[in-house]
Amino acid sequence: MNILLLLLSVVLIILMTAKFSVHPFLALLFSALFFALLSGMPFALILTSINNGFGNTLAEIGIVIVLGVIIGAFLEHSGGAFKLAEVVLKIIGRRRVHAAMAIIGYIVSVPVFADSGFIILSPLNKSLSKKAGLSIAGTGVALILGLTLTHVMVPPTPGPIAAAGILGADVGLVMLLGLGVSAVTLVVAIIYSKTVAAKTYIDPNPEYSEEEIEEKIKSAPSAVKSFLPILIPIILIVGKSLVEFNITPSEQNAGWIEGVKFLGSPIIALIIGMLLAFLLPKKFDMEILSATGWVGKAMGSASTILLITGAGGIFGEILQNSGIGDSMTELLSGASLGIWLPFLLCAAIKTAQGSSTVALITTASIMAPLLATLGFESEMQKALIVVAIGAGAAVVTHANDSGFWVVTQLTGMDIKTGYKLFTLGTFVIGVFAAFLVFLLSLFL
Repeated sequence: MNILLLLLSVVLIILMTAKFSVHPFLALLFSALFFALLSGMPFALILTSINNGFGNTLAEIGIVIVLGVIIGAFLEHSGGAFKLAEVVLKIIGRRRVHAAMAIIGYIVSVPVFADSGFIILSPLNKSLSKKAGLSIAGTGVALILGLTLTHVMVPPTPGPIAAAGILGADVGLVMLLGLGVSAVTLVVAIIYSKTVAAKTYIDPNPEYSEEEIEEKIKSAPSAVKSFLPILIPIILIVGKSLVEFNITPSEQNAGWIEGVKFLGSPIIALIIGMLLAFLLPKKFDMEILSATGWVGKAMGSASTILLITGAGGIFGEILQNSGIGDSMTELLSGASLGIWLPFLLCAAIKTAQGSSTVALITTASIMAPLLATLGFESEMQKALIVVAIGAGAAVVTHANDSGFWVVTQLTGMDIKTGYKLFTLGTFVIGVFAAFLVFLLSLFL
């Protein structure tokens, strides 16, 4: 009965968000209550689950999400994203536009949302494609696939970091695995863009000339400044995980170990990243930090993510307290889906309702009480689950996702071409990334 109710709850989330455009926070909250009441949970336990699910989840990763969104806002408004693009172009070469745009998207989407990143970088992409005589269909797909990969698999992007928090996974390990899997998949994305998407010719028709883009880059912060807010937090968080895996018992309480753990905790690492981001504006004005400035606007974006994440926590807590783990043990005792289960579940939710972040959070909430049942209890296994969920969150982007319309409108694709090139591309990278996670699970 509980398993049937879980399936109905997921269908309810999809119907409310995709068909009736209900806010994901309400969809997750109503679905959690639907499951709790029909499964016969005591009223007192329902109330406790709601409070603990929301509070404990945001206590883990709420501040981290806010800090990541602020870093992204500073990179966007200061022109730092353009400077990152310029550096990549110099390294890769302007002739290799597909590879350059995919790598630019891959870097920029760590702190900046994929949709926003595509909008910011679209003028640069059009200009380069026009100059090289290339179809914007190929370069545009390369850019969005690069943006998608880190958006769904690499913290501190909100979706993956929320999933890691819900599942209790080590963020540093998730970063390492997510970067590895997504980097290899990026090669597939570039090949797909050059060999499949590029065959459909669409004139780039740039709105900015090369000279105007050069002017924007001139007013942007330096390359070093632009990289630091992204690079330093990643180094600190990954460094902490590596140290913890390699320290001996006698070193446990050493002062330098404690220092590394403190600096490498996601909150402190991202506070450092945020302070480095404050150096990005050419002329710092306190107005930037006000409720109407860059920070205020970033808070507006963060609040939505926090509410969805908290509601996902409620859903997960109610599932955990309902005893569904025991039910799933009976159901899955003869099945051998293993690491493919979180991928397939997330892919189904993402495809049905459109939002990668909602799919990541919902799937993590469902998987949390099942980890022990499925035998995923080590830190490495939990991290692999998060990356597998991230791979599912890429499959497949179509008309129910705002990103689909951003890409098609800014590249001049019609809907049929969008499905043929962009939607198929997200299916290819998602399945390939899941296969890589499966291979890793055999050895790690």
